[in-house]
Amino acid sequence: MRRTIALLLAVMMIFALAATQAFADDAAVPSGVEDGVLTIAMECAYAPYNWTQSDDSNGAVPIANVPGSYANGYDVMIAKRICEANGWELEVIQSDWDSLVPGVQTGTFDAVIAGQSMTAERAEQVDFAGPYFYATIVCLTKADSPLASATGIADLSGHSCTAQIATIWYDTCLPQIEGAKIQTAAETAPAMLMALETDMVEFVCTDMPTAQGAVAAYPDMTILDFTGTDGDFQFTEQERAENVNIGVSMMKGNTVLREAVDEVLSTMTADDFNDLMAEAISVQPLSED
Repeated sequence: MRRTIALLLAVMMIFALAATQAFADDAAVPSGVEDGVLTIAMECAYAPYNWTQSDDSNGAVPIANVPGSYANGYDVMIAKRICEANGWELEVIQSDWDSLVPGVQTGTFDAVIAGQSMTAERAEQVDFAGPYFYATIVCLTKADSPLASATGIADLSGHSCTAQIATIWYDTCLPQIEGAKIQTAAETAPAMLMALETDMVEFVCTDMPTAQGAVAAYPDMTILDFTGTDGDFQFTEQERAENVNIGVSMMKGNTVLREAVDEVLSTMTADDFNDLMAEAISVQPLSED
């Protein structure tokens, strides 16, 4: 009997230690919204996902670290829906593209909502909620360019191009174009578009929302969409899910925040996302302040 009791006590102790460790692991990753404020980061320079403007028109919100400036765009619209559903206040921080992942990892901000693809590489560093947009990869060229009649990526061979740094567009898509003259990556999406507008390159690679926003701002550009053709960029279904869909990133292990965000996004359909993106494009300024 004593041996049985001792065994039961040992088992109970193991379970208690496991539960304590699990609690400690959860407690080690705070949600970040304990204060009722969701602090998110974005470039504020990546229309139509996000941009900077000088007032609060069309639902723009203040940029906390840039006094007198306001953020707007699809990312802000999504963030506001997440906050409204959870009773949180929204705080937006402007942060450069390369600092977004490190900022989440160090807890500088709670999450990134910035048109960020849910890549496998990023998923090793952060957790993702979503997707909150299903993107299509396209190219942009000048409307009067010979490339405007291209029917597949093979037609872009031998021509100069670029895309934004540290994106699937630059790292994976452009190398698929045999013979493409790939130039130095652009630091930002606006810089990428300016390279095309000033004829530094003949085409750029980006996603459909960025391209639609670009055409609204630069009517002399046209979209090359090879989706569904043999001339499209090639991805497996897993690669497409990991590299093309757009998600909300947060610190590894922040299950409380991830589940709260996913609960809101799960109520929205692809059509809802597309309609909201169309709204963002319709109020996008022709140039960013």
